[in-house]
Amino acid sequence: MENTSRSTSYRGAFALMTLLFFIWGGIVSLNDILIPHFKGLFTMDYTETMLIQFCFFGAYFMMAIPASMLIERIGYKKGISAGLLTIGLGALLFLPASWAISYPLFLFGLFTMATGCVILQVVANPYVIILGPPETASSRLNLAQGVNSLATTLAPLFGGLFILGSYATPKEAAAAVEGPYVGLALFAFAIAGIFALLKLPQVISPSTKKLKINVLRFRQLRLGAIALMLYVGAEVAIGSFIVNFLGEPHIAGLEEKKAANYIALYWGGLMIGRFLGSAILRKVSAQKVLFISALAAVGLLAVTLTSNGWLAMWSMLAVGLFNSIMWSNIFALSIDGLGEYTNKASGILVMAPVGGALLPLLQGMLADIPEVGLHLSYVLPLVCYAFIGYYALHGYKAGKQDPKITE
Repeated sequence: MENTSRSTSYRGAFALMTLLFFIWGGIVSLNDILIPHFKGLFTMDYTETMLIQFCFFGAYFMMAIPASMLIERIGYKKGISAGLLTIGLGALLFLPASWAISYPLFLFGLFTMATGCVILQVVANPYVIILGPPETASSRLNLAQGVNSLATTLAPLFGGLFILGSYATPKEAAAAVEGPYVGLALFAFAIAGIFALLKLPQVISPSTKKLKINVLRFRQLRLGAIALMLYVGAEVAIGSFIVNFLGEPHIAGLEEKKAANYIALYWGGLMIGRFLGSAILRKVSAQKVLFISALAAVGLLAVTLTSNGWLAMWSMLAVGLFNSIMWSNIFALSIDGLGEYTNKASGILVMAPVGGALLPLLQGMLADIPEVGLHLSYVLPLVCYAFIGYYALHGYKAGKQDPKITE
């Protein structure tokens, strides 16, 4: 009877956690709409425009440890409300930023929202892993990531509809972001209030034992953090340049508003793949699925680099389908067998999305080089997926130099 009650409680808690995945998924993919919009509004090159992703995902590196400390102090339930309130405050900063037509203030708003997302992810990822049997942890993470991808699929459609377009003045263009982001702020505040009133099961207890070991001595974690950083960087970089890439005359020559619809297809591929992956991973090992996905991504980007027109366009968009299971599988393989070091290792992995700050910026720099251009700059995410393939094939395995784990 107790086990049945506990299972029901865990299912309810898992459903609530997926709502958090939905919220930050929508925020991430809205950046792909802001990129072409701000590029035109502020007349910037690709490198300057990619500061949007640099500031957003840079928060994951800068704020992961402070977020973990905050959670240790106030607990997981209050941490969820704190994260949502921070997201809401960051979204509201878009109001003064649009009034002043200030790119730095917009960036600060994005950094603030990202900080809220970091707080939520410190709670949600390990929470989802523990809410059920260890052998189905990857499956649960994929299901939660599927809900995340539902948001990343829908948000660009709404964002493109309300934000992108032709505007007579910079003031009108800047004001276009007010409605969507004020709505986001109100939604975040409302969900924060709901979580404050709910009773969640206590599934993660703070350890009274101090763990002095440097967890990066574990090979699967060390290489997993690199693989996760490269994955996020590649995923974000591809999404960031979709509108501009599809606007290239030799690719599709689409105007921004029409090109924005294809962002939903890219992120929709992640959604489909994650729901499928949740079932596939119950029968196929995480490392095998990860290797096949990485190999497919390398092949598709090779086609993109060596072709033009619709073939280059669709091969690039199809990468989204194979991105789908990478985060959860890399995360699960990185902490596999770490026992009491799992929470500390998770804190390291939460910083991995800094790849989303660095890789788009580097690809933007490549795209700004006349001899390279936007098309050939896709060689950068290709190299990232090649490393992920290596990690799936061999890198996740524990090495002899790793310290033994004692329970």
